Amino acid sequence: MKRLLAVLCVFTLALCGVPGAQAAKTIKIAYTNIPEHPQGVAFAKFKERLEAQSNGRFKVDLIDSGKYGNPDSIVKGLQMGVLQIGAESTSNFSVFDQRLMLFDMPYLFPSYEAADLILDGDVGKELSKSLEKNGCINMGYMELGFRQLFSSKPVKSLEDAKGLKVRATPSKAHIAILRSLGMNPTPMAWGEVFTGLQQRTVDAIDVDINLGWFWRFYEVTKYMTLSRHFYTPHMVLVSKRFWSSLNAEDQKMISDIMTQCIKEQRQLSRQNEVEFLERMQKECGMTVLDLTEQERERWIRSSKDVPAEFKDMIPPALIEQVLATFRDAGLLK
Repeated sequence: MKRLLAVLCVFTLALCGVPGAQAAKTIKIAYTNIPEHPQGVAFAKFKERLEAQSNGRFKVDLIDSGKYGNPDSIVKGLQMGVLQIGAESTSNFSVFDQRLMLFDMPYLFPSYEAADLILDGDVGKELSKSLEKNGCINMGYMELGFRQLFSSKPVKSLEDAKGLKVRATPSKAHIAILRSLGMNPTPMAWGEVFTGLQQRTVDAIDVDINLGWFWRFYEVTKYMTLSRHFYTPHMVLVSKRFWSSLNAEDQKMISDIMTQCIKEQRQLSRQNEVEFLERMQKECGMTVLDLTEQERERWIRSSKDVPAEFKDMIPPALIEQVLATFRDAGLLK
């Protein structure tokens, strides 16, 4: 018996010394969207790849659909180290750095190519530092995309838009944009939007095509206007406390995998838009309206004074840096 116990003790001590026998480090990721959304797909890929490449040294738990809480809850979780990675829109994170309202400005981004230039360039890198003082490091930007108008009646002009009751977020910039276009912004919680559209409490919602598809807004609206009035990215933040606990090799592995997943997320989001636009028309009976070039210029002119309302929050020099980047790349007329 003593011999058997001695052998078991030796075996147990040896096992404890085997790296693969150590408990895996858990990375909890909280994000807003449902698993089927491009953001959810990207985080699922991150989980699969990191767990495989680390040979099980890391385990990833995904907390989807806003179950973790609001942006403030995410930042607090990251600060405390109980949450390792969290994603939310720049609009919602602007409560921590008002310069992030840059992305809420109307008709600032002419295309996805332009958005990539900013997100992956000097401006995006500078704004990435926004939440470092809050204990968060930005790993990059996923995207929601351009806002379009899902409505119960056709909107082809500013005249059609006048007085339209549109669900609005609490964002002052969002409300200002809708008002500048003659619409009636109506605050409403996200969970109430589908019923609100169904019961005609509101006439419309402005949202990106992916969210419009996954939340089935085509069931309670008949028309979509491709207004593209502003663009929304999502910041992917990692806890500084967690990050500093990793060695350089693990930091590089996690960063490289996330960078690739972010790139693929944007690609999938844009591919989806093409597919979903076609399916909403052919399968769901929606009418998709695009503004004429002349009409789009009217919408741009109508909202041109909105940035001046927020000059104390968004430095005019920052907006000029964005525009200069576009001019240098030949993306502005």
